[in-house]
Parts: sequence; structure tokens; C-alpha cells
Amino acid sequence: MNDNCAALRARPRDRIAGAARDLFHKHGIRGIGVDAIAEAAGTNKMTLYRHFGSKDDLIIQCLRDAALEAESWWAEFEADHPGDPSAQLHAWVLGCAECVDDRGCDLANAAVELADSDHPARRVIEEIKTDQRNRLVKLCSAAGIAEADLLADTLWLLVEGARVSRQSVGAEGPSVRFVRMCEAIIASFGGGPAATPSRNSKSDLREQVA
Repeated sequence: MNDNCAALRARPRDRIAGAARDLFHKHGIRGIGVDAIAEAAGTNKMTLYRHFGSKDDLIIQCLRDAALEAESWWAEFEADHPGDPSAQLHAWVLGCAECVDDRGCDLANAAVELADSDHPARRVIEEIKTDQRNRLVKLCSAAGIAEADLLADTLWLLVEGARVSRQSVGAEGPSVRFVRMCEAIIASFGGGPAATPSRNSKSDLREQVA
């Protein structure tokens, strides 16, 4: 069964949310209307509004789906390095490097587009981002970092900045050194080196080859 057939066999709600996430990521929330989403999902506006009362409800679902995807990502590197928070921290860095792409963070992009502080998605974005940041703090603390809050915030701002830099100056800009910068920062806080230093991001690999 090809991917298109599999997508059409998915539940309409899942197809709609999946199509919306893809379109929002590529074109922005403001640049995509419900007609385009319904068409991409292989359905119609009536079905879309039956599952989501408004475009805002659909936006919120997409944000929550992004958070669930991040949860599975955390679970993956925790399973890869059980009982080793230091290795998990370095795996977090490598995972973030793979997420530094031309479109940036879906949550951050949504926050920029939805500038109205009263927009219902703003609270959802804040909750998700805060939970993710707090989880990073706990990981830094478990890795034996004395100033876990400061390291977590430093790494958090670095990944956010790398995503913006990638969008503004391209793949060969400062974001190409993201992993090396993170490793240097972790070391400066007393964290050990990565257990597998040869596992670099695609960006850092390009830098080494050059």
C-alpha cells in the first residue's frame, strides 16, 4: 500500500490535523485557509468543521500534536541511554540539531504569527514551551550540573537562536556550529563530553568535510 492510500485510510480527524501541520509548517498559519487544508486532507470543509469547531481549534490540535511528537522523541533517547542522564543530554543536543531546518520551530513560528495575546493558542504554546524547558532543567540537574537552570536556559536560547539564524542566513551560517557550541557550553558547566563524539549533526558533518 502506498503512502497516499494509507493516508486516505486514516481517520478524517487525523488526516485533517496531519495536512494542517504540514501546510502550516511550509506556508505559515496565516497563509493557509481551511479550504486548502480540507483539499489536502482529501475531505471537505463540512467534515473539517465537524471535527474542529474553528481554524483556531485546529491550530491548537496541531500544536498539541507537535508536543506529543516531542514526547516520543524524549522517550527515544531515554530508551537509548537508560540511567545515563549525561548521555541523554548530549542526545538531546544531537536531536535538536536535526530539528534546525529552514522553517524553524512550529511553536515559535505560531507564537510570532498569532501576535494577539488573547489568542487561545498563545496559552497552549506557553504551556508546552514551559514544560519542555522544565524537562530540560531536570535533565541537566540529573546529569550533575550544579547550575542546571542556567545551563538549560542557555541551551534553550541557543537552539531557538539557531533556528532563527538558519531561517535568516541559511544552512552555512552560525547554526552550522550548533552542536559544537552546545558541547562547549555543557563542558563549561562541568558536564562531561559526549559519549559518542563522532555522532555529529548533518550540519557539523558538512563543516568537518569542508
